[in-house]
Amino acid sequence: MSGRSVDIRLVKAGRTKIRYPAVVVTDDGTRLTVRAPWAADGVRDFGFVRFEPGDVLTEHYWRDRWYAVKEVRTGDGVLKGWYCDVTRPASVEGSEVVVEDLDLDLWVSADGREVLRLDEDEFEASGLAQRDPAAAAAAREALDALEALARERRLPGADQQTALR
Repeated sequence: MSGRSVDIRLVKAGRTKIRYPAVVVTDDGTRLTVRAPWAADGVRDFGFVRFEPGDVLTEHYWRDRWYAVKEVRTGDGVLKGWYCDVTRPASVEGSEVVVEDLDLDLWVSADGREVLRLDEDEFEASGLAQRDPAAAAAAREALDALEALARERRLPGADQQTALR
């Protein structure tokens, strides 16, 4: 239901990495879209983008896909780009959305020209390929799929936007 509050809980290596409140924009039973302010303390400068207090994220989670797509805008509404997390499919437990981060990420700039694969070294070091080869394969496939969609200007979550022309 649109407008209801949920908590997003990002889990990494079995521990809660971050939990923050969000408001449901849409939920069709497969894709859940929420809106939330930047939840971390202070500024996070990745070099290619800065996440800062006041930023607003429109986050798209799927119950049947191995990724989440987060549209990042300034508080004034200026599009910064899309940060994509490779995750296990999201689960909704009551008013909590639980997402397991699998270390692989993709950044797509607002104009769609910059597409960066991130944290592949962290993914390799995580040992997921040894613990759960099927999940590791699904994660790699998800990153490849996200990159292809970004390069084709068809990034999920960007379907309602005009920036990726």
